[in-house]
Parts: sequence; structure tokens; C-alpha cells
Amino acid sequence: MAFKLKHLFFFSILRPQKPTLSNLLLLQQYRGIAKVRLKWVKNRSLDHIIDTETDLKAACLLKDAIKRSPTGFLTAKSFADWQKLLGLTVPVLRFLRRYPTLFHEFPHARYASLPCFKLTDTALLLDSQEQSIHKNCESDTVERLCKLLMMMKTRTVSLQSLYPLRYDLGLPDSFDKILVPKYPDHFRFVKASNGILCLRLAEWREELAVSALEKSKENKKSSDEYRQFKSGKTSLVFSMSFPKGYGGQKKVKAWMEEFQKLPYISPYEDSRRIDPNSELMEKRVVGVLHEILSLTVHKKTKRNYLRSLREELNLPHKFTRLFTRYPGIFYLSLKCKTTTVALREGYRRGKLVDPHPIARLREKFYHVMRTGLLYRGKGANLISQQGILLNDMEDETGQETSDGEEVESGDECSEEISDVEEGSDEE
Repeated sequence: MAFKLKHLFFFSILRPQKPTLSNLLLLQQYRGIAKVRLKWVKNRSLDHIIDTETDLKAACLLKDAIKRSPTGFLTAKSFADWQKLLGLTVPVLRFLRRYPTLFHEFPHARYASLPCFKLTDTALLLDSQEQSIHKNCESDTVERLCKLLMMMKTRTVSLQSLYPLRYDLGLPDSFDKILVPKYPDHFRFVKASNGILCLRLAEWREELAVSALEKSKENKKSSDEYRQFKSGKTSLVFSMSFPKGYGGQKKVKAWMEEFQKLPYISPYEDSRRIDPNSELMEKRVVGVLHEILSLTVHKKTKRNYLRSLREELNLPHKFTRLFTRYPGIFYLSLKCKTTTVALREGYRRGKLVDPHPIARLREKFYHVMRTGLLYRGKGANLISQQGILLNDMEDETGQETSDGEEVESGDECSEEISDVEEGSDEE
């Protein structure tokens, strides 16, 4: 009797309607899902994207820093210790000199040996386009920020944790000073007990409490799966794309089928009453990570950024192991001396499936960077202002990786990420 009551309790959390006997029997079979340990398989296509976009992100952040500077330029001394902060593998001075199409170097007025950098006309033009996109997409940005806060236990997140995510979430620079004050009915600033400034959701918005997974199923031409889910007859299925060799393994296939049958818990539902050691909680955690990555512009972010939100998202201490436990949903990259997690379904043949306008603008930014790198001596003169104004500039990144997914077969590197490595970053 206690066994049935336990499952009845779980079901009451997930669905408002009365549980049926068939649903209870469905839940009972989830207690024995096998624990399958999978090897990490290198994906050169996604690694290449992460590699190139690491430099792209650093260039964008430097552009914003120069723009914020009251002098309109930065000296080499001011950014001497920014290398780790920007995620670069080379000194910042060398990085800036790589891209003369964006950053113009000139000597300091008083100290001739001190290099200074300001933005080129091309960089300023790109920045003006970016500001225009932020203005046009402001409602979408506000919605994504609301959805992130709605996933938090207290609907609150510290600015200290949120600010590193601003690039990935597509937030404008200094969003806390420019964007947030414009929407007092959506956000407000509060101070935590330790004095840290936090951003809090002003009011719960039920119309936004729909996950990306639910939307994708609802928008499909055949929405039988979604209708059955809403009526409590079935669960939603995560899209999976396994590295070649995994999908055919019977043990893995059986495990994933059982995982997909588990009830889907929306990341916007209160999960504090669910057993933290249950398979139900594991699927809920996968859903939360899936939703956060879906909210990002490039469908990826650094693992450490997610770890800083762990307590507010009610995630287990070692939740990052799920990235290698579910390689059909996530990809964990070790490129650029950091760990980045990407949503597999967000990419197809080396390109974003549904690029955000900010992502398209960043493609132009990368095109300008690459032109400057290839023809460093000629600098900004190589860039046509007319070309920058065009909206259909071809994605240079996509050209190099259009067939990238195919490298998952053949001679890819397969290795297991040990418990020691996973545990070392958890602190």
C-alpha cells in the first residue's frame, strides 16, 4: 500500500488530474532503470564551433569594454590580466593585434611605448547594428530573462551569477542599468542576506511557463504526442542524436527508452518535494538543463556558469555528470582550456538550426574578424561598409563545418571522463 501511495504522491506533483491505475502501473516500472556508463566521444564539428566562437565572444566583450571606456580606448596596461576572464589561450594584446579590422592600435599620447586600442569604423557600424537588434528584440530578451528567473526556487538570481551569462543569453551590455529599469513590472533588485545584489522576478507569468520542449512538440504538424501529454496519457520525448555506435547498443537503447517513458516535469514546476535520488528527479534535472541551453543564443554555455546557479535551480551537487550520461541530448566540449556544454538538437551540419538575430549579427562580426586575420597588414580597408550593411552575409563558420557531423564516425577520439575529473570541478 505504501508503495502505491508513494507513486500517487509523485503523480500528484506532475498532473492536476486524478491518477489512473494505468498511470500508477506506468510509474512503478521506473524504479529499476539500469545505470549505463557511456564513453565521451569527440565531436569535431561542435568542437570547431566552440573554438571559433570563443574568440568571437572575447572580441565582442572587448568591443563592449572599449565602448564603455570614458576615453573611447583601452591601454595595454588596463587589460593585461583579462586573458582568463575572456577565456583566451593567448595574451590579450596579441589577440587584439590579430584583428585590425575591429581594433585600431595607436600609441598613447603621453607614453609612446604604451599601445592603445580603439574601435574601427567597421566595429562601430557592427555595434550600431547590434544595438538596433537589441531594441527590436527587446520583448524576446525580457521574456527569456523572465523564464530564467521563473526556474529559480526563489525567482531570484544574483547579478554575480547572471552577468557571466549575459553574452550567452543575448542580453545587452550593462543590461542591469539599461534594460531592467525599463520593466519594473517584470523585475526588481533586491539584496541577499550576504549583501549581494540580486535580480528578482516581480510577478509570476503563467503564459511564459512553457518549456522549449513543450513548444517544439506543440508546434509540430502532428501534435498527437503533445495532446496525449496534456491529457496525462504519455510523456514528452527528448530529441536525441547519438554519436555513431551508441544508438545500436541494445543496453543503451533499452535504457534510453525507459528514460523517455518517465513523466516529463516542466522546469517551471516546483520540484522540492520530489525525491532527490529518484529517476524522476534525474529526468527533471535533464529538463532544466535542456531548457536553460534552449534559452541561450548559441544553445551552449560554460559548465561553470550553470554550476553557479545550482542551488537556486535545485540541482544535485554532481549534476554535471548528466552531460556525459546523456550524450544524445548534450555535448560536453573540452576545447579552449574550459568545459562547454552544448545542446545537440540546436545544431545541424555545423550550423544553428534556428539562429537568433543576435547570432546572425555575430556571424558578420566573425566574418570581419576572419578577414582581418587573413590579411592583417591591410587592416580595415579590406572591409566593405556596404557589405556589413547586408543581412545575408554568408556564415564563415558554417562553410568550414557544414559536413562536420559526419566526423562522428570513423577515427573519432573515444575516452571516458573519469569521476575524478568530474568531481574536481564540482567544488
